[in-house]
Amino acid sequence: MSENFDRPEIRKPENLIYSRTKVLTDNIMHYCPGCGHGTAHRILAEVIDEMGIQNDTIGVAPVGCSVLAYNYLDVDMAEAAHGRAPALATAIKRLNPNKFVFTYQGDGDLAAIGTGETIHACNRGEKIVIIFINNGIYGMTGGQMAPTTLEGMKTATCPYGRDISIMGNPLKMTELVSHLKGTYYVTRQSVQTPASVRKTKAALRKAFEYQKDGKGACFVEIVSSCNSGWKMTPVQANKWMEENMFPFYELGDIKVDGELVK
Repeated sequence: MSENFDRPEIRKPENLIYSRTKVLTDNIMHYCPGCGHGTAHRILAEVIDEMGIQNDTIGVAPVGCSVLAYNYLDVDMAEAAHGRAPALATAIKRLNPNKFVFTYQGDGDLAAIGTGETIHACNRGEKIVIIFINNGIYGMTGGQMAPTTLEGMKTATCPYGRDISIMGNPLKMTELVSHLKGTYYVTRQSVQTPASVRKTKAALRKAFEYQKDGKGACFVEIVSSCNSGWKMTPVQANKWMEENMFPFYELGDIKVDGELVK
């Protein structure tokens, strides 16, 4: 082992294949082991780093598990009230049209209390990137049922499973905003495998490139597990997500270049 470290070819910078992005801070993340937030933060930071826009990026994080995103992303950040991130991001972008502005929101935030802000910002075609983490529950406050909770899915507030006859149907926010004329790029991805991480990173890069070109609103949903809220191990949660979440929340691009592809 020690002999390998002494080999000059290993120490040379040109042989470096993968390194830590400077856009992530040194703070230890508070997310539960197995949570997708950490991976989503990492690839978002990498996109910002690779595009060379760290000093020109402003993020908005509201209430929820992602409320402490400003501790981990070394860019200018603003904290919004619960559900109001798209409204705050709209103001920031309009006052700073040359900046890259994004929101980072969970499903309880974006699809429940923030439904109105989300729909109207997308409908107006605000030139921002909305990143939507969907794990089907309110993860931060105890695992209650969210608008995105699947039919039959058990949560703290529907322990026998979601009954659509009295609780309504799960809300597909991504499909909903894709039909608004103001959205330019709408996609749904995930981060549970290396291949899915690469696809999601490419989707985030595309969304920021569209913002750079002054296009309309870009909406990137990331379906993620919440193994602590689902009362599963990380491996079990990923398997459950693939078998149950993905058939309902289908992965892939929904709208590209302002045109529906699904």
